[in-house]
Amino acid sequence: MSRAPNTAIAAVPDLPDVDDKPRVVEAMFDRIAPRYDALNRVLTFRMDVGWRRTAVRALLLPRSSRVLDLACGTGDLCRTLVEAGHDAVGVDFSTGMLRAAHTNAPLVRGDAMQLPFADATFDGITCGFALRNFAALATVLAECGRVLRPGGRVALLDVAEPVSPAVRFVHGAWFRHVVPFVGGLVSDRAAYRYLPASTAYLPPVPELLGLVVAAGIVDVSRRTLGFGAAQLITGSRAASR
Repeated sequence: MSRAPNTAIAAVPDLPDVDDKPRVVEAMFDRIAPRYDALNRVLTFRMDVGWRRTAVRALLLPRSSRVLDLACGTGDLCRTLVEAGHDAVGVDFSTGMLRAAHTNAPLVRGDAMQLPFADATFDGITCGFALRNFAALATVLAECGRVLRPGGRVALLDVAEPVSPAVRFVHGAWFRHVVPFVGGLVSDRAAYRYLPASTAYLPPVPELLGLVVAAGIVDVSRRTLGFGAAQLITGSRAASR
């Protein structure tokens, strides 16, 4: 269920086939790493900063908790975690992103489908706008459940589709037309066509929440941010599986 059928993905412009997705996505993030943070601030009107802070608060963890930031990119969430007093560790598949990172947190190059950490290592896990970039989301979430201690917390951010028709229209125009145009001027046009189109990889909300539950996460909840443009999924690792 974590993989959309190849025929469905092939019907969406600018998306690689799921089997080719890891290579394409890694190369794309390597290319856009130098200007990635600056464009995020511009294209979200700095709302991304508040969204990350909301995600970290939603962990409900005491200071000095050990938190893994999955698909950490340039370390934005790691910095937010450190500012909140946590011991952050970042992992990402893109060497280019890790080289462009601006954080004092330790960073590891690794595959989210085979995390290089022992069972029950972390008190919390965050992930910022990367769920749709994984080739096998169920496998990634299962790995999160494995490395999270019983009672540990997750806070998963990604894009969403606003419910309000008026907001959805404005959001769609911005996300699918302005973002690729501005991204193409400043960075890489193909990458900033992919990023809006990649929402097609996200399962419908009930299925997405089901995948989180199947990974051993309980008390799962979902809230929207930014007038519905983003979603935050939280929950706790079950005491026993």
